Amino acid sequence: MKTALRISLAQIDIAWENIQENLRRLEIKLQALSGKTDIVVLPEMFSTGFTMQSHLFAETINGNTISTLRKWATKYNLALVGSYICSENEAYYNRAFFLAPNNEEHFYDKRHLFRMGNEPKHFSAGNKRCIFSWQGWKINLLICYDLRFPVWSRNVINEYDLLIYVANWPASRSHVWDTLLCARAIENQSYVCGVNRIGNDAMGISYNGGSALYNMRGENLVNFNKNEEGIRTVNLEIDSLRSFRTKFPAWRDSDFFSL
Repeated sequence: MKTALRISLAQIDIAWENIQENLRRLEIKLQALSGKTDIVVLPEMFSTGFTMQSHLFAETINGNTISTLRKWATKYNLALVGSYICSENEAYYNRAFFLAPNNEEHFYDKRHLFRMGNEPKHFSAGNKRCIFSWQGWKINLLICYDLRFPVWSRNVINEYDLLIYVANWPASRSHVWDTLLCARAIENQSYVCGVNRIGNDAMGISYNGGSALYNMRGENLVNFNKNEEGIRTVNLEIDSLRSFRTKFPAWRDSDFFSL
């Protein structure tokens, strides 16, 4: 078990609908991070941008993108988190992945599709949460618009220690992103990591980052400048989290329910 977990937030620009270029850029970053971190978190649809051309860019779970990331997770000895366009059973999914160097892997299909961007017309929604244990940490994977729906992320009886959101969240709604990430950390008494892209996409939408990592008190442990491309690595302490939950056990008074 790792009592301290090193997690790196990669706030990056994305080459529009250019999978090979985005993979090329990523490997350069992973080479520099090898041996210095345990988890690298990428934005939503890191390999294409938030495109609705699912029929053109979808890959299977054993396609080039995931196969390449599996290889790099082992080669650089780190876990990779992000999302990509997945094709499965004649449907398309905005699928988050957690790929570890020991060949352990977990996947989550985005539950809340962004209707204002026509995502439900081009993707199918998932219906299962993805909460798993890795290196002694319980981790929950979610994607972008899921952030607006707190029931889906509710941490009943401390099911998870770390909640990760990968996103393509527009700059015009950055205040909402900042506010809700902090709220999720406080209400769930958990670490919450949110990684968003920067730059502009081909649809004319601007993204200014705002990637953050909040602790259970709602304190941001990472400082990114707006529109800054970069990587920040933070050490998370499981003992600190458990101590806080023991001293201030609000979770024991929460409303119990199942999804």
